[in-house]
Amino acid sequence: MSSTAQDLATGDFYYEDLGAGRYRSTLHAQGAWNEHEQHMAPASGLLAHCLEGHDPRPELRMARLSYEILGLIPGGEFHIETTTLRPGKTIELVQAELIANGRTAIRATAWRMITSDTADVAAVEDAVIDPPADCSPFDASNVWPGGFIRSIDFKVADSSRPGAGTVWLSTHHPLINTGSVSAMARLVGMVDTSNGIATRVTPGAGGFAFPNLDLQIHMYRAPIGEWLGLDNSVTFGGDGIGLTSTVLHDERGPFGRSEQILTLRRT
Repeated sequence: MSSTAQDLATGDFYYEDLGAGRYRSTLHAQGAWNEHEQHMAPASGLLAHCLEGHDPRPELRMARLSYEILGLIPGGEFHIETTTLRPGKTIELVQAELIANGRTAIRATAWRMITSDTADVAAVEDAVIDPPADCSPFDASNVWPGGFIRSIDFKVADSSRPGAGTVWLSTHHPLINTGSVSAMARLVGMVDTSNGIATRVTPGAGGFAFPNLDLQIHMYRAPIGEWLGLDNSVTFGGDGIGLTSTVLHDERGPFGRSEQILTLRRT
C-alpha cells in the first residue's frame, strides 16, 4: 500500500471531520487524473458546506460559487480556512481555502444575497431535461478511473453524444462522517463531474488531458433532492483552451449554470 493510500481515511463517506477545520479524504474522493489527488467535485462540495457554516444568516442565500484550482489537490489530511471578504447587510462575499501540505490547493468565494418574495415575476428560460427514470444506467468507470467516479450512480439520456451530454448523478455516500449537509452542498459536490460526461476526445494515455482550472456556479434557485442533472456542451478552441458549459438541474427542474475553463493537452 502506498503512503498516500495509508493517509486516506476509511469509511463510507467522502471526508472524515477531524475537528477545528481539519479533514481527511477517503478513497471515495480520489481523483481521475492522478491516484494521489482528490477529485475537485467532492472537494467543492465540502468547501460549499464550510462556506454555508461560516457566520450563517438565514435571510441570505448562496447564489454564486467561484472556485480557483491552484494546483493538484492532495489526498489525505488538509484544513479549510473561512473568512468574510466583504460584509454587508443584503449582500456579502465569503471565502474558503483548502490548504494541504502548506499550500492553498483551492480558493473558493461565494456571494450570499438577501432573499425576498418575487414569485409573481419568476421565469426560467432553461429547458427541462428528461428525468432520471427515463435515462439509462451508465458505468462511468469504463471511461474514467478513480474512487470518486466509482462512488457515483450515473444515468445517461439517449441524446448524449461526444461533446454534448445529459446525465443524472446521485451518490449514497455522505459528504462528511459527522452530521448532515444541505442539498446545495451535496449537489454542488457533483457539479465538477460535468467536464467528463461528454468527452470530445479519448482521455488519458495516448489521447488528451483536459483538466479544468476553475469551476463557476450560478444558482438562481436553491437546489433540492438527491439527484443532480447535468445538461452540458464541450467546446475546444484551436489553441489548447476549451470550455465546458452546463445547465444544472434537480428533480424539480433547472436551478442554475456552471462553467469550467479547460487546458487541452496531448498525452
